[in-house]
Amino acid sequence: MSQSARFADTRHFDVIVAPVITEKATMASDLNKVVFKVRKDATKPQIKAAVERLFDVKVESVNTLVRKGKSKVFRGVRGTQSDVKKAVVTLAEGHKIDVTTGL
Repeated sequence: MSQSARFADTRHFDVIVAPVITEKATMASDLNKVVFKVRKDATKPQIKAAVERLFDVKVESVNTLVRKGKSKVFRGVRGTQSDVKKAVVTLAEGHKIDVTTGL
């Protein structure tokens, strides 16, 4: 494997932070959609390239959203949650990613 190919792989791992496993994300998987937490500075083309390269699937579209951080009180201590960027990735027909099995 060439050095540029290894660099591409590590770059793709840096774009996708983690899969989002919630009830809403699980229901979206029935519609061939997968939700990932991504870096705040990641663009849609970078996210598409990373998902296609890492999971060997065909991506139709990528929608992104930023959930602003909230102020919370836990055991009497005030804190602030960080902003989180999520990507909803729509896969082509016949392609599937199973993130619930613990890849």
